[in-house]
Amino acid sequence: MRRKDREVRDREEILSILEKADVCRLAMCDNNIPYIVTLNFGLKEGGNSLYFHCAGVGKKLDILRKNNLVCFQADIEHEFFLHTIACGCSMRYKSVVGLGRIHFVHEVSEKIEGLRAITNHYTDMKSSGFIDELVDKTTILRLDIEEIAGKSLVMPGHMRQE
Repeated sequence: MRRKDREVRDREEILSILEKADVCRLAMCDNNIPYIVTLNFGLKEGGNSLYFHCAGVGKKLDILRKNNLVCFQADIEHEFFLHTIACGCSMRYKSVVGLGRIHFVHEVSEKIEGLRAITNHYTDMKSSGFIDELVDKTTILRLDIEEIAGKSLVMPGHMRQE
């Protein structure tokens, strides 16, 4: 990272950013053509993987079957800061960027683990069960994180845009 003063090094803080994010962007490459999607997600206990759910067909899955190396990104706490000089404007935020590999989850017990992680990410509901028929139809993807970095930018002294 070029701006070391903005780097988030603490793993717990990086995981906290992921826990607070409402979406994760997943970037893939199809024959040197980039493709990015925004997904709901859940963080696997321990923070080494992310889970996603989706339909069983589509461009994203076609790409991932050919190339499972992905980049992911999530961000929180966006706030625009207006400065008296146009080039002095900025944005406050916290973000996470990482690399990893996507794996298609087939085992029912891990599919349920993934669905629970996603449910827990967005709600306080503690689901005790999932309908087998729906679990069977749902595609669950697990992203095993290989690299991860955090960044935080706070712009003190700037005026917030009203």
